[in-house]
Amino acid sequence: MDAENVMRAVPFFRVADMKASLAFYVDGLGFEIDKRWDDRGVLRWVSLKLGGASLTLQQFRPKGQDAWVPDGKVGEGVSIFFVCNDAIAVWREAVAKGLDVSTPEVGNGAWVTGVDDPDGYRIEFESATDAPEDSVFEED
Repeated sequence: MDAENVMRAVPFFRVADMKASLAFYVDGLGFEIDKRWDDRGVLRWVSLKLGGASLTLQQFRPKGQDAWVPDGKVGEGVSIFFVCNDAIAVWREAVAKGLDVSTPEVGNGAWVTGVDDPDGYRIEFESATDAPEDSVFEED
């Protein structure tokens, strides 16, 4: 395979409720809708961007062709890491917006904070640090 031909990976999440997912990603985390597909007046698919990162969400029709209804939280066990300049700043913004985001801790040389989306996907933000492993962030 020609490595130069592959440009990026874009996570694709099947979601149970597009409105709840957009409230989480757009209103909560600050993603912007880049592209969208409305199917018979219903928003079914979006491409979201935040800085240099992107992901896509799709809510499938509950009946008919291409139907899909989840049997539970479809994202359980799936984590996506967003590498950023300052994970602690992301944490502060998420807390200010009322998200149940984890307190930043150091793991593998990075501050890491995370939150579960409405479908159980784990969204993590990390930034490099020289703080000791297993450090837990505390506000001054």
